[in-house]
Amino acid sequence: MGLDPEDLYEVDSDVPDLTGAVLLHSFEGFMDAGSAGRLLTEHLLDGGDNRVVARFDVDRLIDYRSRRPTMTYAVDHWDDYDAPELVVRLLHDADDTPFLLFTGPEPDHDWERFCLAARSLVERWSVRLTVGFHGIPMGAPHTRPLGLTAHATRKDLIGDHQPLPNRLQVPGSIAGLLEYRLGQWGHDAMGFAAHVPHYLAQSTYPASSVKLLEALTKATGLNLPEGDLREAASVADAEIARQVAESDEVADVVQALERQYDTFVEASERDSLLAESVEHMPTAEELGSQFERFLAEQQRGDNPDR
Repeated sequence: MGLDPEDLYEVDSDVPDLTGAVLLHSFEGFMDAGSAGRLLTEHLLDGGDNRVVARFDVDRLIDYRSRRPTMTYAVDHWDDYDAPELVVRLLHDADDTPFLLFTGPEPDHDWERFCLAARSLVERWSVRLTVGFHGIPMGAPHTRPLGLTAHATRKDLIGDHQPLPNRLQVPGSIAGLLEYRLGQWGHDAMGFAAHVPHYLAQSTYPASSVKLLEALTKATGLNLPEGDLREAASVADAEIARQVAESDEVADVVQALERQYDTFVEASERDSLLAESVEHMPTAEELGSQFERFLAEQQRGDNPDR
């Protein structure tokens, strides 16, 4: 207690005026189904020049023994060390509008002090909006439009996104706590979670990243080109379709998920989720687990050394 939150980071001495900029964030270590957040982060960083404007002290925030960084051993010596970084980078969109991207491993310690440190940066740079993004597993087929959950410190930030119909208690995350605390401190913050078919949650699913990119563009007004992300999504979708087509059993599973999805959509449009047919259908978890097993078997078949 009493430690200065600003001691957690160092700021570049040559940062331009960022008044009204947007701060995006995606932290590793919490849920990110389909690697939705990771792929989008990589896409943004590959989109042009960027530089670090704030660097956090990972030695004080990360438990190395629970998440051991990778080291490379070459013949008779240690050749490389993949040091973790928790940094804020300055980027520019296609219209040369500056924005910030906060990435790195989710802190293991000092969550409240970390949030206070982030707040000090938001206020130092007069950030107008902070936005997080990641993927969550959902019992829906890949052949239907991807869903998206939006949440924010003010209802009008969410726009036309449909809220969840109920109240949930879930394991906490630094992204969730940061949004919550920023709202308490009077700052606008929001987050997006792309709905990834849960049988693809452990795979790389670029379509979910495209969904997040579209949401970020609309919410922030930034001009963030899709680049190769859309093409990667098309390639992945084609591979999934190929695997489904090669198995009648899996095709039946997907069709059952489609029926369940369509039934729920139809029922929700009637303001009721008590459709008679749903009671006699396998759950999305049961159907998805069959598909997961199939994909695992296919991967083993593609790599006989496993």
